[in-house]
Formats: sequence, structure tokens, C-alpha cells
Amino acid sequence: EARLCLDFVLLQGCSGRLMVISYSWIPKLLKKRVCTTFVEDSFSNGGRCQCGATRDSHPSVALGDYFSTAIVSHWDSTQHSSEQPTDAYGELEFAGAGKRHSYFLRLSSTTDPFVVFDIMRQHWKLGLPNLVVSVVGGEGRLKVKSWVREVLRQGLVKAAQSTGAWIITSGLREGIGKCVGEAVRDHATAVSSVNLNKVVPIGIAPWGMVHNRLQLVDPEGSFPAKYFVQNAPRGTCSLDNNYKAFLLVDDGTEGRKGGEVCFRGRLEDYISHQRPGSASIDIPVLNMLISGQVSMVEVKISLKNSMPWLVLACSGGLANLVSDIVENVQSVPMSAFGGAEEEEGSSNMELRERITMKVKKHFPSEQDMDKLVDKVLSIYQNKDLISIYHAEGVDDFDTVMLKVLVQASKQRVSVSTNPYVDELKLAVTWNRVDIAKSELFSGNIDWKYEDLEVSMTDALENDKPQFVRLFIDNGLNILNYLTYGRLEGLYDSISKTSQAGMLLQHLLEERINESNDQTCHVSLYEVRSGNGQISAEVCQPFYRSVLCVDAASTKRKALKVPDLTLEECLYRQNMCKDPWLCLFLWAVLQNRGEMAILCWEMCGESVLTALGGCKILRELSKLEIETAAKLSMKELATKFECMAHDVFSTCYQTKASYSYKLLIRKSNLWGDATCLKMAMATDARYFFSHDGVQSLLSQIWWGDMERGTELWKLALTMIIPPLKRPFWLSRWKQFWYAPVTSFIGNVVTYFLFLILYAYVLLVDFKPPPPEGPAVSEYVLYFWVFTIVCEEIRETFIVGSKTFCQRLMLYVQDVWNKFDVLAISLFIAGLCCRMFSWSYNTGRDILCMDYMVFTLRLIHIFAIHRQLGPKIIILGKMIKDAFFFLFFLAVWLSAYGVANQALLYQYDPSPDRAFRRVLYRPYLHIFGQIPVEEIDTGKYWDRDCTDNLTLINEGKEPCRDTSHNWLVVILLVIFLLVTNILLVNLLIATFSYTFSKVQEHSDTYWKFQRYNLIVEYHSRPTLAPPFIILSHINLLIKRNLRKVPSTKIHRFALQLKGRDANKLVKWETFQKENFLALESKKQRGTDSERLKRMTAKVDGVIKQVGEIRDVDRRLRALESDMEFCTSSLQWIMEALSQSSTMKSPKTHPTRKGTPASVTTLTYILARCFSTGGSQK
Repeated sequence: EARLCLDFVLLQGCSGRLMVISYSWIPKLLKKRVCTTFVEDSFSNGGRCQCGATRDSHPSVALGDYFSTAIVSHWDSTQHSSEQPTDAYGELEFAGAGKRHSYFLRLSSTTDPFVVFDIMRQHWKLGLPNLVVSVVGGEGRLKVKSWVREVLRQGLVKAAQSTGAWIITSGLREGIGKCVGEAVRDHATAVSSVNLNKVVPIGIAPWGMVHNRLQLVDPEGSFPAKYFVQNAPRGTCSLDNNYKAFLLVDDGTEGRKGGEVCFRGRLEDYISHQRPGSASIDIPVLNMLISGQVSMVEVKISLKNSMPWLVLACSGGLANLVSDIVENVQSVPMSAFGGAEEEEGSSNMELRERITMKVKKHFPSEQDMDKLVDKVLSIYQNKDLISIYHAEGVDDFDTVMLKVLVQASKQRVSVSTNPYVDELKLAVTWNRVDIAKSELFSGNIDWKYEDLEVSMTDALENDKPQFVRLFIDNGLNILNYLTYGRLEGLYDSISKTSQAGMLLQHLLEERINESNDQTCHVSLYEVRSGNGQISAEVCQPFYRSVLCVDAASTKRKALKVPDLTLEECLYRQNMCKDPWLCLFLWAVLQNRGEMAILCWEMCGESVLTALGGCKILRELSKLEIETAAKLSMKELATKFECMAHDVFSTCYQTKASYSYKLLIRKSNLWGDATCLKMAMATDARYFFSHDGVQSLLSQIWWGDMERGTELWKLALTMIIPPLKRPFWLSRWKQFWYAPVTSFIGNVVTYFLFLILYAYVLLVDFKPPPPEGPAVSEYVLYFWVFTIVCEEIRETFIVGSKTFCQRLMLYVQDVWNKFDVLAISLFIAGLCCRMFSWSYNTGRDILCMDYMVFTLRLIHIFAIHRQLGPKIIILGKMIKDAFFFLFFLAVWLSAYGVANQALLYQYDPSPDRAFRRVLYRPYLHIFGQIPVEEIDTGKYWDRDCTDNLTLINEGKEPCRDTSHNWLVVILLVIFLLVTNILLVNLLIATFSYTFSKVQEHSDTYWKFQRYNLIVEYHSRPTLAPPFIILSHINLLIKRNLRKVPSTKIHRFALQLKGRDANKLVKWETFQKENFLALESKKQRGTDSERLKRMTAKVDGVIKQVGEIRDVDRRLRALESDMEFCTSSLQWIMEALSQSSTMKSPKTHPTRKGTPASVTTLTYILARCFSTGGSQK
């Protein structure tokens, strides 16, 4: 194959990097044709060549060969013209049209179609079509009928938009080419830009017929060439401005039609052997004949290539002739009398006579009638490829096109193949599920699994969920279809430019480098690793059992699995265990909303699956760079969160106890994840705001105690147990196991800790050893030690994750960072205070650390319904304040430096410079303005000097009075900007943050409440410093006695066997109820009602069309009956006469055609019409 090369020229400019593409390769590759032999036209008196050009326009070489001119009587393009580098290509701007530029290219009629098609695809960026419709006929200045224009507008262009088609015409501003351009223009005003790009009109015109073609000539290319559309004289025509691209075919002629026919046929044939994307069929090409002249009988060229034709009946000209002979002329039936050769010759003669009659009827003034009849006969021999379209037909135009293409493809399939498979492939390629439902899946066709398998893959790879649902509803078993090998193929088809595609390719390169594997397709290992990177903190990686990889295996160890690096692994033949979940993950990674929702509807564990999809999408959106894709992912993630919320709401309304199990059940599909855990990792605040979730959290928070118990009673019960009556040992255990008890105990003891800390700093902070520390300080050290022990337990002991995963989860919490900072400062202060040389430093550090420990109280109050949202508001306002401080620092430094330099000409003291440049302007904001110092008109009672020696020794310099007016102006501007603009900007920002959070304060609080409940649920019963006893108890029970914890069942419930299946079935049933309710709501919307009304109107119109068709058939049948009756009557009269007497009546003639007459009647009529002696 020839490959095209582009030269890229990089230009550096002040505005950035500009890329200019050089098209210097086009004249070297593509050619034009120039007449090289002047062959005199007999009708021009020697002034014009048969190529159409005048004698003066020919080069001297063409005029000099007198011998060749004398012996040549007919000009031929291939013999009498030569190829030269093309001089017309680039972009076309129609002057005054106001439309985007079109592409154009002048090329020789013998150009390779591959080169042209590659330019159209790679360099003109025309999307690969799903269909090519080539419209011919109706050229010239004859007026096109109005109903034909309507067919083009409502039929052809609409069908092209729904299928994503190229429409090829002459592209000239006359006849059908002009009508198609106007139909595309009218369609463009009514659709979005996305649908507009699906219709690509392309003009293929002869170069010599283009009016003002010299405006396009530029050997270096035109970018763009300005083209003026004018009324063209006879023999030429202007280009139509509604076309996307023009191929101007040059065969060396001027003002002659037909020079582009051969190239157009070869290009269409080449396109028909290409395959769009990952489709299962080649690009179908459909030729459409509308009206037409006698010269267009060359349609037989494309008929030889087995391309189907669709003829618009009653549109006039050649279309009427073709539709007439196809519908009303049939081969003469063979008679049982006589020899076969005589009958065959007689039949051919009869057929030629009938076609001759039809040709004379439609083209009575044709001179060379025999030649025209021969061409029409060749067309008739391929009538199986020709279909007739009646405007009053009952089918839509796109349905008719589909049937025509399928009818042509049926001739190439074997007998054992289902003839409807190609029709299904076309419907999938065009994404016309409505046609598939009405024509293919109406119950009349027996579909097998093998027939749907390829189309199912096509629908999945090209994101056509409606077809996936259609195939599933009509017998395709997803369990038999989806193997792990086919799943790898689906992942391998992901676009390499998408976020998921880049992630998988990166992991694939790692595997190739680590294992020296030369395979270049994505395997389940990359899928497992990619999903693991996104959701590792929530669930275990997928496909571990399939790949035989242990959960604790390292990446290098996993790559050493023998089957992983083989081309044909054993697992690839196995069926997927959970096919719909596998397809759901595949669709979510590509951000395919409709496909993901379809797979979610088919999945089990719908609530957790929706939350899992939300998690994946939000993680991918963080990696996405493009804004549109990022927003799309976030919108789809929000939609999945709402779906999880709504399904759980249905479950909670049905049975609350089962819905609680649903939230804390460990899922086998999602690697032991729970709904609460997944929702927390997803930041699903809306899901947490549901009353059912909050009811479960309240139940866990209070344990087995009554929820209405006052907090002061709980606090007193911890100190004086008998106050809670009746008091038994079992209730005492229930009391201490409740998270609320642990919370109250931690709050009380934390206040005591802060009191002790303050007492040590203010009253009992002794000097370094041996005088100190005091006993109270040692108690404080022990207290902090118990806090450190609890942080270590919380970080590295709780849970079943690896050390790194636990550490990452611990660091992600802001309050854990506060704890680490507080403990680190305390240890640093403790170490410093033990030595006399760093005693004061240590005390300073401990004082600062007290502030950190006190701020830690904010987290405790997050459980409060009113204070919790305020804490969130405070955190967001702090973030807003940082942006304000940035603007303030810029303005402070600008004003401070200028003010200091204008007031003091020389001041080498860094301390004074810092205070006056930054600190003093900052105090100006709060009203502390030293007017006496700034305004030299005021008296300033301070000793100063102008002596540089004294100033260098630290003496205060005197003020400079020469520019004091400028100092005052700067002060006014500074106060105006800071106190009015910046401060009010900060207030407005705080107000917006407050109102935004306050609107969803309840949602924020409910989400934040979960973290606190989980934290205190997992904590030991006792609070620091008594928590050390709980640590010792846990160490003995877990490590020595091996007693499992009973608390974990409150947030993680392991169900197996019958109980698990029962819960999954119940959840699936509730999901079906939810989907049914949503479908009912959707049907009740105005848009759906309008759609149903439109469908009913279309049905009525279709029935009216069927009635018209039946009426037309009845009229034809009545005519046939009249003919049969008269023929039989004539036969009876002829038989009643003697053999020597001829019947006085002539044989009756039928109004139409004998094609519908019965064979017997026709044979008898033929026999008795030959005369009495031969009866």
C-alpha cells in the first residue's frame, strides 16, 4: 500500500508554538490531465478540439503533431492527454455564503481510489461512514419535482443522519446535486452540531464542467481559495456551497459531462470493501437513481460490481424507464410445445420487443434506439440488484434502504447461512434498533446463538446498549457468550486515548518489561491491577481466583504466574463467573453511561454495584484532564449514587431489618466490601443522608441502650453505676460496649487531660532535672503515652489490610494528622525541657502543643447536629482565607516596600524594615495608622538623625519630606483596596461558603457522623489513661486466648448459603420494583406521551399507505381479470368456428402487461392468435 507522508514545519513565535502543515507532497502524488493532441471537432470549423477546449488554449505540442491529428478521428482521454502535477487543492471558501470551509482536490480520472480515500479520512478528517449513498440523475437545468425534494429532505438526509452516511452527488449547483445540497442545508438548521457531522455531502464533478475553476488554481495550494458563485453559462455550472468536500475529476475535457463516472465507480467499489471501525461488515454502498437522461444508462458499471440500486419511481426520465421494466416486464414463460432452443430464442425476441416498446414509450425521440435497448437489456439482466421506491409506500426511507442492501447481500451468502444476519449487521452498524425490532425481531424469524454472537460483540464495542438489551431479550445467553478471553478482547478494544485505555496500556508496558512477554494485548492482569489501583482501599482486586494470584502477592511475583504470559491461557476459554458485573466494570471504565446502566440493571447486589460504579468514576475524574470528560464522569457518578439511594429507599420502605443487613453485608462480588464502606470511600453524602442509613448508625451508636437516654445520665452512670436501676451485670456490659459510652468517656477524660496540661504549664512546670519534673507532669507524660498507644493500635492493628494500606488510610484523615502533630510536638518539647540549655525552648514547644491538643476538641463536637456542619463551614472558610491571604500579601508587599522607601532614604536595620514593610501595613487594615510618622506635616516626638554613621550604629533615621504627598496618596489607595475591596471580597466568599454548606448542612452532618461512630465503635471501652487496661485485655484475648471480636458484626456481616441467596433475591426483587416505578414515571412525562402519540400517527399513516397499496393491487387485479375474461371469450369463439374460417375478432389486448396473466391463458392466447391452420 502506498503511504502518504506529511512534512511538519514548526514555527516558534512570541505567542507560542505554531504548527504549519506543508502539503507539498500533493502535486507529487496527485495529477491533472492536459490534452496533448488536438483532434478537430467537425462542428466547430477547426476552432475547437473534441476535448472541448479551443485551439488557442492548447499547448504548442498538441498543435504541432499534424500527422497524428490527421489520422485520429475520435479523441480519447487516455491516449490524447497526459498527466501533470495537480495545481488545484486545499480549502474552499464560498464568498458571501458565511459557511465553514470545504475541501477540494483536482485529480486525474485514473487516480488510485486508495490515495483519495486516505486523504479524505486522514487529512480532511471525514469520519468513516456507516453507509455511502451515491445519488445520480436529474442533472441539467430541468426543474426537479417538489415531492422529490421532499423525499430528499425527509427521507434521504434524515436516513443519512440516523446511519452516519456519506452522500455522493455531482456537487454542482444544478439538478439533483443542488436539491441534495439544499436538503442538507435545511437539515443542518434543525439538528445539533453532533448530528450535523454525521451527514457528509461529497461532490464528485468533472473539472471541465466547473464554472470559474481558474479561481481554484494555485500550484502551492489554496488555504482557502475564495470562490464566487455566479450564474454559469450553458456547458458549465458552479459548485454548491452546502457540500463538505469536492473531488474534481479531470479527464482532459472542458464542458463535457461523464468524465468522472469511471473514477466515481472505482471509488465507490473501493469504499464498499472497507470496514468501519470494529464493525462486522464492510461499508455498504447504495446507488440511488432519480430522474435522469439517456446518457446515464451507464449505471450498468456499478451493477457489474454487484452494487444495489434504488430507483425513485415516477421521478421522470431514466428512473421511470427502469422502474417500468423492473416492475412490469418479466421473462416470457416457457411453453411445453416445441423445442427448447426455439422457445428460448422466441422468449429473448419477445423480451427485446417489450423492452423496445418501453424505451420508445419513455424516449420516443432517441436516435440510436438499438444501442439504447441493448444497454437497457443489460440493466434488466441485473434487475435483482434494483429496487423501486414509491413515495406513497408504507415503509420509511431508511427501512427501504436497509432492505435494498440486504436483498443485494443475500445473493452472496450460502444456503446454510441465515439470510437475515446481514440485515441485522446493517441495523447494528446504523444503530437502528427500531428497524431491528419491527423487521427482524417481530417473532417471525428463528434466531440462533451463532447468528447473534458477532452482532453482540459489535454492539458492545461500539456502545449500542439498546441492541444488547434486544439480543438478551431474544434468546442470547450472556453466560454462554462472555468468556474471559472475550472479556480481554473487549478491554483491548478500549480507546488508547481514554483515561482507562492509557492506564491499561501503562500496566501492559510494565508487564512486558517485567516478564519479557512480547504479546501486545491487554490481559486480565492489567484489568485486575487497574481496578485495584482505583478501589484497593475498599475491596480486594478482581479476578484473583481466575489468575491464581494470592491477595498478598507482589507485582513481580504475580507476573511469574505461568499461564499469564502464554498466548492461549486456559482461563480464557472459561465462562465468566459474574458476566454482567464484568461488563459493568468494563462500561464504567469507559464512561459509557447507558451501557453501564443496562449492565447494572442486570447485575445482582444493585446498591453496592451502583456505589462501586460511583467510586470508580470519581477516581477516574480525578485523573482526567479534559474538562468535558471530567464533568461527564462526575455526572454519571452522581447518577449512580442517586440510583443506589433510590433502590435502598425502596428496600427500606419494604422491610427495614433486611435493609440494615444490606448495608453491612460483606459482598463476594466486590471483594468483601460493604455498602457503608463503599459509600464512605465514594464520598456518597446523599446516600448517607437516607433515613435508613442514619437509623442503622443510631442503632449502632446506642448499642442495646434506649436511644432517648440523656447524656448526663450516661456520664453519672460511669461514675456511680447503681444510679441506673435495675442494674445487672449483663446490662453493665451492654452499657460499656455501646459507642456512645466510649464517646462520653473520652470527652470527659479529654477535658480532664486539658485541665491537667494547663495546670502543668501554668502552675507546676518545674526546672530541668534534678529539680523537676513534678509528679503532675509525670502523670501528664503517662497520659500522653496511653494516647500514643491507642494511635498505634488504631493505625497498625485494626483491620486486615497491609501495612502500607493502613498507613495511607490513617494519613488521609485530617484529624489523624492533628494527632501526629500534637504527639510529635509533645515529644520534642519533652526532650528539650529536660536540659537546661533548651529548657525555655521546650516550654515554648509545649505551650504551642497545648493549642494543638485543644483544637482537637473540634473533632469531638462533630457528632452534634448543629455544631457538626459549622465545623465543615469553618474548614472551608479556612481554605477561602488562604486565597485571600495570597492577594493580601501581594498588596501588602507592594505598598510596604514603596511606603518605606519613600519615608526613609536609608535605613539598614532589618528589624525596623520588616516591621515597617509588612507588620505596620497589616495593622493599617485594623485601624492602627501612625499618622504622626507617615504625615510629615504632623509633629513626631521621636529622636532621629540624618548622620549615616549613627544610622549604621542603629540610630533612628529621620523622615524624608520631599515625597510625603505621594506617601499619603499611597496610604489612601492601600486602605481603599484592602478595607473595602479585599475585605468585602473575603466576606462575600465566606457568605457564599456558609450559604452553600448550610443548604446541605443535614447531609454534611449525617456523612460526618459515620466517621465518628466508626471511630468510637472500634475503640476500647475505657478512655485514656485507663485505656491501657483495655489494651492489655485485648492483647490477652486476641493473641493468647484467640477470642474473636464481637463488635465487628455491627459494621460487617458475613452471610453464607441460604441466607445470602435470600437477601440477594430480595434485593433484586426490590430493584425490579424500583425500575418498574421509574419506567411508569417516565411513561407519564410529556416527552414520552408525545413520542407515543407520534408513533400512533405514524401507524395510522402506515395503515393508510397499506390501504392505498391494497387499492392499487385490486385495480391491477381487476384489470387482469378483465383481460383473462376477454381472452377466454375470444378463445371460445375461435374454437366454435370451423378450422378453415378465421375468427373475425382480433385477439384482445390487456391494459398493461401480460406478466400477471396465468401461464395457461397466455399460452392458449399465443397459440390461437397464430391463425386457424395452426390451431
